[in-house]
Amino acid sequence: MTGSGDSQVILGVDPGTQATGYGVIRLEAGRIQHLTHGVVRTRPKDPLWIRLHQIHAELTTVVEESRPTALSLERCFVGKNIQSALKLGHARGAIMVVGATASLEMAEYSPSEIKNAVTGHGRADKHQVQEMVRVILGLPKAAPSDASDALAAAITHAHRPNLRPAMEPRP
Repeated sequence: MTGSGDSQVILGVDPGTQATGYGVIRLEAGRIQHLTHGVVRTRPKDPLWIRLHQIHAELTTVVEESRPTALSLERCFVGKNIQSALKLGHARGAIMVVGATASLEMAEYSPSEIKNAVTGHGRADKHQVQEMVRVILGLPKAAPSDASDALAAAITHAHRPNLRPAMEPRP
């Protein structure tokens, strides 16, 4: 489940069909270190399958380069727009396939769990999350919102007791 020794590399992902944030951290001896972050931006006019392929391909590259042992995914927030929720579900599926293909431990957390883990308050706003992620990781400036949310998901998983998976293990 963990990498070499007491070290674990965690890929956090904030799913979206237009902007999918990702962030990679290392947890070693109880200390969290920032490795990388970014945003996969797709073109809204492209067909959904092209956008999903782009998300899958770019996150596969992130996994190949950073070699995480775990994937921490933000759980869907379902609003009133069913079509948006369905598209978001497709994006999450593409992201899960990236994790399953790499045999990563996978966990998912609700937005309020992530906000609570990072800020101490489950109803924190985006700016509060960005600032706390910056402080926790010692970044010189806040990461873009989608990447900050992804880093927050990774930090949430790093704080999980004994780093047990929050989803069923892969058979």
